[in-house]
Amino acid sequence: MQKKKLLSGEGSRKMIHILLCNWWILAMMLFKSNIAASIGPLSFVIINYISYKKKLFGAMERGGGKEDLGTVYYAISLLILALVTFSSWSTPVTGAFGILIMGYGDGMAAVIGKRFGRKKIRIWGGEKSLEGSLTMFIISFLTACLLYSIFTGSGNFTKSILIAFSAAVLEMFTPYGFDNLTVPIGTSFLYWCLTSLT
Repeated sequence: MQKKKLLSGEGSRKMIHILLCNWWILAMMLFKSNIAASIGPLSFVIINYISYKKKLFGAMERGGGKEDLGTVYYAISLLILALVTFSSWSTPVTGAFGILIMGYGDGMAAVIGKRFGRKKIRIWGGEKSLEGSLTMFIISFLTACLLYSIFTGSGNFTKSILIAFSAAVLEMFTPYGFDNLTVPIGTSFLYWCLTSLT
């Protein structure tokens, strides 16, 4: 896709994010233990890190700098959430909120931000667009509503708003690709808190 210019380099990376997050849906149907569920993410971590060091997959790299590790951090998030939520401590639904919101929300935010972003916001040496951040919020909200509807029978509008807002803030203020850690883990933790404490 990248070589044929169907997508920009950033677009290719985010398409990988969007596709990879769907692995979680498959894992929820196939795995019961956190050990089995962590095999795939551990493989992603190794492959992504080797690609980062050796520049094996151009579509996964930005071409230099700390932010290149974003794809590695994303795989680490998958691994951490697989180990924690496919266990007696929680349920895979908790991880689904973090992983799917990161995949769909951040993926679409980057694509829309690059294509239509006009109002730029510089934060901690990085640059975000207002349009991208709004997209992150909207897609995160829709994803949260859908997940709540599927697993609880109700869209939980208020909780979905809170989760989406938190995800958008984490994405906006986390630099150097670390949002691939803070958004999925932070969002999953917030969902767990809202579920356990309310």
